[in-house]
Amino acid sequence: MIKEILVNVAGDRLDRFVADKIDESRERVSNLIKDGHILVNKQVKKVSYKVSEGDLISVTIPEPVSLDIEEENIRLNIIYEDDDIAAINKPKGMIVHPSGNIVTGTLVNALLFHFDKLSEINGVYRPGIVHRLDKDTSGLLLVAKSSKAHISLQKQFKDRTVKKEYIALVNGGFKEDKGEVDLPIARDKRNRKRMAVDPEGRNALTSYEVIERFGKYTLLRINILTGRTHQIRVHMAHIKHPLVGDIQYSRGKNEFGIEGQLLHSRMLEFDHPITGKRMKLEAELPEEFQGVLKKLRSE
Repeated sequence: MIKEILVNVAGDRLDRFVADKIDESRERVSNLIKDGHILVNKQVKKVSYKVSEGDLISVTIPEPVSLDIEEENIRLNIIYEDDDIAAINKPKGMIVHPSGNIVTGTLVNALLFHFDKLSEINGVYRPGIVHRLDKDTSGLLLVAKSSKAHISLQKQFKDRTVKKEYIALVNGGFKEDKGEVDLPIARDKRNRKRMAVDPEGRNALTSYEVIERFGKYTLLRINILTGRTHQIRVHMAHIKHPLVGDIQYSRGKNEFGIEGQLLHSRMLEFDHPITGKRMKLEAELPEEFQGVLKKLRSE
């Protein structure tokens, strides 16, 4: 895939500028520059090159190298399955697909074992994967078995006709019963592994509704119209209500001794990619999440 970018504002480093434009990590972009896959005015430049107004940057994303991804007999909680799609209740702590040095223990390894066919549209790294959840976010994730199903689901996510509902436990109390955060998100300029609210970022809309109040904590029902990386975690942290257990976007330890955010993809509503029937799938909260709520309710 080749993408051309015309620079309108001068002064930023080449690696940082491109990383923001193509939504990749700065490390990944730096490697692409060093390997000659990113050119400025058809010339190779250093990662520290300061872009100038009018520069034409050509980015070539090389085809992924074929990996020998092993099938693994990892237990899956399959919520729904037919000839074209499946819905998995992904556990907290599971990475969705192989990347870098991580080639085992992922959801993809498990999918290859449990299903005879998976869509190949996303290549060898992500067979069947239509969308993603963070490693420590649990809940519903759709899988495409056929290319036709994959294309349809992908379009539904792009057109924002898929309804996504999450349950989250956040720090702090809310005076209001509902609200929304409409703020753009981009990669954090100081830490490329994080995302942040940034006026130059991509638009992101998160709406929330209080389900239950626990004094220092609040249980929320959250709907996202957009699907930006770490969107809920970033927006909640920005309004001073970081998710309980989120070690990346909150400070200090939590009283429950857990690591990884209490965030669960509870419901997905979409059109079946083949029949067109409107479907609504739900997944119950994991035991750890329920245990924390039980403790709060008992207090």
